[in-house]
Amino acid sequence: MTENPTPVILTELTDDGVMLLTLNRPERHNAWTLETELLYNELFDRAETDPRVRAVVLTGAGRSFCPGMDMSVLDAASSGARPWPTDQLPPRTRPMSFPKPVVAAVNGACAGIGFNQALMCDVRFAVPHAKFAAAFSARGLVAEDGVSWLLPRLVGYGNAADLLLSSRRITGTEALAMGLVNRLVEPAELLPVALAYATELARSASPYAMSLIKRQLADDQARTFTDARDHAAALLATAKRAPDYREGVLSFIERRQPEFDGLGQSPAPALPQEASS
Repeated sequence: MTENPTPVILTELTDDGVMLLTLNRPERHNAWTLETELLYNELFDRAETDPRVRAVVLTGAGRSFCPGMDMSVLDAASSGARPWPTDQLPPRTRPMSFPKPVVAAVNGACAGIGFNQALMCDVRFAVPHAKFAAAFSARGLVAEDGVSWLLPRLVGYGNAADLLLSSRRITGTEALAMGLVNRLVEPAELLPVALAYATELARSASPYAMSLIKRQLADDQARTFTDARDHAAALLATAKRAPDYREGVLSFIERRQPEFDGLGQSPAPALPQEASS
């Protein structure tokens, strides 16, 4: 009887509700394939509907995070032998539409699609020797997956233009200086620190509130300050009708850990009309 092959992404759910997703092709430095992409989206879909999952940590097995598309796949796509089925796949932006916090633990090479996926996460931790590169211009490609919109908002226009036009590699140290990552951590502590951060979110923060805040962070980029302020007022009225508001206040008064329901576990109040636009 043939054993099932090792999956290209490993999953582990902690007792505190943190889902660890590990890109798992260490012999290829976790280079991206169609199999990776399909499983990646499937795992995020499952995690979204599972109320036990309150946060996700994304990392890579071995010495790399993800250096981009596997070169054999890139070669076949560029020659026309096996075109990438873009029109058959959802946008490669799943962490941004995921209503729960996603933390990237960048442990090594992070380029191309790997670079994009790290940017799509809400928070990024990295080791000092991690190597970041957009890599698109060096392959004759454009900035994919909306990164030309996202990257300037993280590092400023000048730094984004530098990284996208040159495809040059930067270390985790330079990435921290320009705001691309939130924190540098020594290799042995990277995953424990990322998991501890995600665990604190899972234990102490309202899943419903975090889902609304993620939407605010994305949607308000296209709003004026006044529109964002008014939109927040409408969302606040909605949040105050949800059970998490009362539990958040009571747990503070009673000096105890809050006991929030997971997303999807209990119905939430309908969002105001302007929040869904």
